[in-house]
Amino acid sequence: MSRLKDKVAFITGAASGIGLATAQRFAAEGAKVFGADLQESKDWGNIEKSASTSDFFTLDVTDEPAQNKIVDQITDQHGPIDIVVTAAGVAGGGFVHMMELAEWQRVIDINLTGTMLSAKACLKSMVENRSGSIITIASVEGLEGCEGGSSYNSSKGAVVLLTKNLACDYGRLGIRANAICPGFIQTPMFKAAIMEGMGEERAEPIKFQHKLNRWGKPEEIAGAALFFASEDSSFVTGVALPVDGGYVAGHQYGVAEMAGLV
Repeated sequence: MSRLKDKVAFITGAASGIGLATAQRFAAEGAKVFGADLQESKDWGNIEKSASTSDFFTLDVTDEPAQNKIVDQITDQHGPIDIVVTAAGVAGGGFVHMMELAEWQRVIDINLTGTMLSAKACLKSMVENRSGSIITIASVEGLEGCEGGSSYNSSKGAVVLLTKNLACDYGRLGIRANAICPGFIQTPMFKAAIMEGMGEERAEPIKFQHKLNRWGKPEEIAGAALFFASEDSSFVTGVALPVDGGYVAGHQYGVAEMAGLV
């Protein structure tokens, strides 16, 4: 398949999870894929085998000069960035009266400021080319609150509104901006924060709130990213799309089970 043939894609958080799955899907669709992450990726070699052009960079997304240097290198060698996916992020949270300022700032810096800096670095060539797709990775926790989610929810809610502002500011230049709001997806961060941090028994009520009654897969988020990156979404911008197994569709209390709908 070649829905992204010869498109230049820059993906942060590409070493694992959603970022890696998106890089794999984009490569399979013909894109030139460039990934970045603070951690090295042992799986990037598989992408190099399937992509016509690819490279991986070590990057702290809060480092603006480093972001600019990488993006400039990509555009100098391969042309304007067509697609940017901001999948870099960290878990975090806690109750506000117990929150250390440094921990609050860490989550905001990576999840929100890092997203802004990735978009900013890529917008230079997008504006010049009057074309581009900005795909941010927010969260269902950026659409609604939850216990103990203060810093994470705040950062992801801000990513949603940042994305809408990007859509407003750059739409007339042919640049689209959309946010994906994943539910709870089986990534290394999910494993550490939920399955190990909470334990499987305590995590079960969270899974129950996904109306499909399962956790999501990184490949399912990559499918949504492909839609936003391709011409299939050419008239879509400013959207915050839940890809969440029905997590934000509404509350459920076990009534369906009482009616035998299991």
